[in-house]
Amino acid sequence: MAPPVTRILPVSPEAIAEAARLIEAGQPVAVPTETVYGLAADATNGEAVARIYAAKGRPSFNPLIVHVSDLAAAKRIGAFDNAARELAAEHWPGPLTLVVPIRPGAGIASLVTAGLETVALRVPAHPAMQALLAQTRKPLAAPSANTSGSISPTRAEHVAASLGGRISLILDGGPCERGIESTIIAATGGALRLLRRGPLQIDAVEAPGDIIEAPGQLASHYAPSKPLRLDATEALPSEYLIGFGPVAGRSSLSATGNPIEAAARLFDLLHTADAAPEPRIAVAPIPGEGIAAAIRDRLTRAAAPR
Repeated sequence: MAPPVTRILPVSPEAIAEAARLIEAGQPVAVPTETVYGLAADATNGEAVARIYAAKGRPSFNPLIVHVSDLAAAKRIGAFDNAARELAAEHWPGPLTLVVPIRPGAGIASLVTAGLETVALRVPAHPAMQALLAQTRKPLAAPSANTSGSISPTRAEHVAASLGGRISLILDGGPCERGIESTIIAATGGALRLLRRGPLQIDAVEAPGDIIEAPGQLASHYAPSKPLRLDATEALPSEYLIGFGPVAGRSSLSATGNPIEAAARLFDLLHTADAAPEPRIAVAPIPGEGIAAAIRDRLTRAAAPR
């Protein structure tokens, strides 16, 4: 498949409508926020979210921030205690991300939360992102619109230099007001915890970096409760085999060997295998680079001794 031709359109009602059309089709688009430019896709569509990772060349499936239009929309996805509601009332719309327990049946793709039971939520202040949320009527997952590990983009030309030829559309809203990523606070019961420093100074306990809960932390090792064997071409006794491509397994990440489909199903199938009666899990080889390498990275962490 030929790489996309990346268009840059100044923010306008017509450009917002085109961005919404692409998001509805499962494609990510770059959009300005008050912090940095984000690479937005439908947070309820696992394959659309996988395309974010593919475009960024993201080496590990860390949680993504879900952008919503207002606190009411956020409450439909996450459970807010009094402390979280007070912070949201004071700082939203704005550069604050709150990590809260995810509600059962919230409809957010498991790839967005990296299989965790929490979700990172933000109500952005930028009119372009708010217009896109209104047009799509979808929660939008949106990490920074740059290749993984490179400098965060604060102008449309930064996005083009990093992701040109990887995405179809960049909405140009001029320079970002804040220029650094949002402050992230975990409000999951007990004391508020600071997960990432940002534009807002909020009184919270700084969390240790050995467990991932949000973007911008140390690499995580999300793991099932059972031992995990990699590069398995057949199941050994008492193993639940997750297949890929020619390796069928009890279930398959992608029978056709499509890494986008595999990424979208990764955490769901790990949960399925963890709940199965077999005491061990095996996963078929996932060859390839790009998003396939990201899948291998996550599985390697999940299989590490602990």
